[in-house]
Formats: sequence, structure tokens, C-alpha cells
Amino acid sequence: MNKIFLLILLFLCIGANAFAQKDKKKEKRIEHKVVIQLSTPDTAAYRALTRQLNNLKTAWEEAEVVVVAHNKGINMLQKATCSVPNEIQRLMAKGVVFIACEYTMQQLKLSKGEMLENIAYTPYGLVEIITRQEKGYAYLKAGF
Repeated sequence: MNKIFLLILLFLCIGANAFAQKDKKKEKRIEHKVVIQLSTPDTAAYRALTRQLNNLKTAWEEAEVVVVAHNKGINMLQKATCSVPNEIQRLMAKGVVFIACEYTMQQLKLSKGEMLENIAYTPYGLVEIITRQEKGYAYLKAGF
């Protein structure tokens, strides 16, 4: 009788442990990583992007969000042509990273002094986007 009782107790412990492990798996937080390509000169797209980024960071505060500006999208990160500098600063304070393509800057003869403060740089915008995708980032294209 004692052996049967011990076996039942053992199976109950194993079952409880398996159930606890299943609950821990449910608790695992999903990590959200997003890379956004920006290559348009459309200032309406810049305003829409900043609104969408605010929504994303409201829903997923811990999301890792990167905006890579290249080609004509570089205008969004230039001091002289940026139509949403305050919004960008607020988004950066929330953890959004804005990255400018140095190749585009070179082609347009732009210096880092002409760009918004505290942005990041990458030698090639498309390479940055592809590398992030290979690391599991979801890809979005801003504008048209």
C-alpha cells in the first residue's frame, strides 16, 4: 500500500512540475524587433511614420525599433529639411533609433554636422536593413 501511495505521489509531483514548466513558457515575453526602411522625400510620410512609431511604442514599450533612412529619405534626418524634428527627438527618448546611410550622405555631400543630433550612422542603408532582417527583425517600408 505504501508503494502505491508513493507512486501516486511521485506521479502527482511530476505532473505538477510539468504544469509549472508549461506556465513558465506561457509567461515568456515576446521580443519585438522592427526595422523600417525610409527612402521617400514625402513629408506627409514623415508625419505618418512618427504617428505610427508612437503607436507602436505605446503598444510595445520594450520593442526594439530602428528606422534606416537612405536615398531621398535622408531628408527626414537633415537639420535643414526635417519637418518633424521634435517628434524624432521624442521618439528617440522612447528608444527608437534613427540611422542615416553614409553612402547617401556622401553622394549628396552631406556632413554629420548637417544631420539631426544623436542619430546613428551606417555605411550602407540597404546592408543595414538586410542584416537586421537576418537577425530576426520584422521589416516595414515607410511611405510609398
